[in-house]
Amino acid sequence: MAAEQQRGIRVTQAELLCKDVCGYYGNPAWQGFCSKCWRERTRKAEADRQETGPHNDAGSPLTFSKFEEKKNMEKGRKVNTMRRLFWGGPSPPKRTESSEGQAATLKAYQSIEPGDFTSFLKLLRNPSSQRLQSRCTAFLNTMEAYHGLPVQKQSDLVQDFYQNIAVHFSSLSEVQVSQMMEHMEKLIMTRLHKWVFCHDSCDDEVKDLALQRRIRSLNWVTPHMLRVPFPDERAEVVSDPFLPAITAIIEMDAKRAPQDKLTCVCKCSQNVFQALSTSNSEPANADDYLSGLIYVVLKANPPRLHSNMQYVIRFGLPHSLMAGESGYYFTNLCCAVAFIEKLDGPALNLSPEEFEGYMQGRRAPSKRGSERQKMTRETQDQLEDLKGRQEKVDQGINALKEQLQHWVQSVKAQIDEVKSQSALAQEEIKAQSEFLQSQSVSTLTQADDVKDQSVLLLDGQESNNNTCLTEAEC
Repeated sequence: MAAEQQRGIRVTQAELLCKDVCGYYGNPAWQGFCSKCWRERTRKAEADRQETGPHNDAGSPLTFSKFEEKKNMEKGRKVNTMRRLFWGGPSPPKRTESSEGQAATLKAYQSIEPGDFTSFLKLLRNPSSQRLQSRCTAFLNTMEAYHGLPVQKQSDLVQDFYQNIAVHFSSLSEVQVSQMMEHMEKLIMTRLHKWVFCHDSCDDEVKDLALQRRIRSLNWVTPHMLRVPFPDERAEVVSDPFLPAITAIIEMDAKRAPQDKLTCVCKCSQNVFQALSTSNSEPANADDYLSGLIYVVLKANPPRLHSNMQYVIRFGLPHSLMAGESGYYFTNLCCAVAFIEKLDGPALNLSPEEFEGYMQGRRAPSKRGSERQKMTRETQDQLEDLKGRQEKVDQGINALKEQLQHWVQSVKAQIDEVKSQSALAQEEIKAQSEFLQSQSVSTLTQADDVKDQSVLLLDGQESNNNTCLTEAEC
């Protein structure tokens, strides 16, 4: 019962810290050490290898070993030459700046708001910052000229540049120095991104493809298997609450500066905590966060995730990875990726047979717990909604039938009225026609009478005329 109530993937705070117990966060990429301790160990190991030269017991040099030694010495000379270009070594005497000019320049740097990279660039172009600008330009030009160096050598050069350039801001407070170095990192790495990201001297691209295939093969993993608290069954959820976190982690590949990529990781982690706080009545803890972050990575399958993480590790500012909010979030992201790479059945409370069945597609995850209740509630809501809509449709049909009946009756009444009016009109027309016919007959009769009378008159007048003529002749 206790195992069922356990929440999240359990990782203690001690497991996140450096193995040397220096107080900073460790990283699986550095075998559990922080960046500082890891670099000290690697440099010490390189120094030990150089001291124990490649010679056999008889004292005669080995041919291949001599070739490798000569090659390493040439690389070392290139690196040392580059370092002398930027800091230390024989060079012409440097022009000393007045204390007033330095104070004015530092005061101007202090006035820059956090994250205001545009103001930093404007200030860097001022004549008072000419020395700093010259060092940056020289470093960038030389790094581009020697971009064929192994990526680890380039990482060492960039980290050494950070350490030496930080001296320029030594009179500022620690917080202000961190802000200035973040601007400096963005300036340098935005320019060098195309040369050092996913470098040909490393196998980052191969590991990216392997990690993407691994995440794609785990697309069947559910939040319940990872013990991720999901929205309560009474909550109204319209989409996946982890969607903002998924979007933020995908955006990381579009950024160039390591600090900007870390900002995406921080934004993703904050959205994970926000989703956990809305998904469960209990407050989210570190175990819930790591489980949620693993779920987000599995759902997002971010492009070139391994290359982006290695880019931040190699060329990011040490203080951003060793401590603080960004260091904690990035360390958990590395732990999440390591967990995914080594994920097996027991980690998901599955037997080896069940795990293999899921991996080979013979099994599919079933809906459990709140998910099943959520689907049932959604189905009931849909049925009730359909029932209400059906009732409204039935009411509309009945109203439409009544309106249709009234309309038919009104049309029939109008037709009957038109018929009656038509009959009356026909009778009236018939009567008028009969009257007109009778009038025309009487008119013709009168005309005949008038004609007969005129004929009689003419006959009488003619007889009178004849009588008068006869009398005259006599």
